[in-house]
Amino acid sequence: MINTVAFEAEIKSYKSKQNASVQLIEIVSNLWFNRSIELVLFRDQLIDRRVSFILNLHVESKVFADPALSIFETLKVAEIIQELELAPSRIDIGKLALKIRQQAIAEDEVYHFIKHELHGAMQQEGFTPKDVVLYGFGRIGRLLARELIGKAGAGMQLRLRAIVTRDQVNADTLSKRANLLRHDSIHGDFEGEVEVDVQNNALLINGTTVYIISAKQPEDIDYSAYGIQNALVLDNTGAFRNQQELSRHLSAKGTAQVLLTAPGKSVPNIVYGVNNTAIDKHTGQVFSAASCTTNAIAPVLKVLQDNLGIVKGHIETIHSYTNDQNLVDNMHAKARRGRAAALNMVITETGAGSAVAKVLPELSGKLTSNAIRVPVPNGSLAILQLELQTTTTVEALNALLRSSALDGQLVEQIKYSTNAELVSSDIIGTTAAAIVDGPASIVSNDNKTVVLYVWYDNEYGYTHQVMRLARHIAGVRRYTYY
Repeated sequence: MINTVAFEAEIKSYKSKQNASVQLIEIVSNLWFNRSIELVLFRDQLIDRRVSFILNLHVESKVFADPALSIFETLKVAEIIQELELAPSRIDIGKLALKIRQQAIAEDEVYHFIKHELHGAMQQEGFTPKDVVLYGFGRIGRLLARELIGKAGAGMQLRLRAIVTRDQVNADTLSKRANLLRHDSIHGDFEGEVEVDVQNNALLINGTTVYIISAKQPEDIDYSAYGIQNALVLDNTGAFRNQQELSRHLSAKGTAQVLLTAPGKSVPNIVYGVNNTAIDKHTGQVFSAASCTTNAIAPVLKVLQDNLGIVKGHIETIHSYTNDQNLVDNMHAKARRGRAAALNMVITETGAGSAVAKVLPELSGKLTSNAIRVPVPNGSLAILQLELQTTTTVEALNALLRSSALDGQLVEQIKYSTNAELVSSDIIGTTAAAIVDGPASIVSNDNKTVVLYVWYDNEYGYTHQVMRLARHIAGVRRYTYY
């Protein structure tokens, strides 16, 4: 017999969770749009999220909390944060709620506990917002535009001011650019407003004017004529790779720094979270954000090197196809890439092994690498087969990686998954650079040879790494609590 009373109680219980989620959404929105304070839940974004999505994030918090955090625990934290006088910041309410639970903080002491934990956000020094120019408007360029506008907050960090393309700027090209920004076959529609301003050769994105500039050469542009000063240029074209070529951007009036969204030659290759402290952001002008694969594997390799030591290894990347490949069979400068990308698995080279050595010099000469391009448009996988210096077990190895996703300097870069049903489409839209597939980890009988499976959204995850590095070198990174 169906228990009607229990069923009604379930409905009432879930409704109370929905109402609490609505309250959390209101606080999250108010803090972000009015005070540039971003709340996240174990690094997952809460801004512009639906009630059901936020409740599901709480269910998924069981990766770190047992039992999973409730919406009431995190709402209490958010309500207190709203009362505090904090500088622009990014705060993980999941981490705070978990600490409160683990330390059994009494209810009447929660306010003082959170205030003490966030004292750094009360002492944070202010900074001047940075103008940003996107040089190139392809896959990464358009995702960067979405994120720069979507994460503008109160305009206190990076401000997108212009986009440079090689084609002529007119009503037709502006309309096409706007449409490509609005709609994306992989990442879905842009949840914002995009209007065409033909008179000013610009796009109005969420009410902000972003000039579209036509130029054949970087040095031909006078950004100051558009009111742009000391800008950070994000070069997404891949046409310029070394110090001399990239420095041409600095010849344009109104620029101050350049960040290449690809591996660079004779310029610092930086994976944010791993080696960004090795650069002088005050005097340096030209930087590289390395490749999507390097950003995915370097954080995981650093954890293993620092804790267990790496003797040697091989990295095989199972990479989604890219615009560099042919849609149908045709001539191509590189072997095998001429075959139809959506119909074939294609063995090709990757510089990931040597590129990691630029980021982690202690691994120089220890890694080999290769790649297979496969018929999926986005979402990639790095298989790390490594010989370690220290013995370990599957349980200890996974515990180490899970811990690194919760605490330490790489929590933005590493996400740990316990989902035994995880597939490539599941990781699309993940902001972390690397998603460690815990159930797939292998440790051999000698307890030194391990195989790790590291997923990564080679577009979206990489874009967020570029954003993190851009904020760092521009000197506009907010206080973070993770």
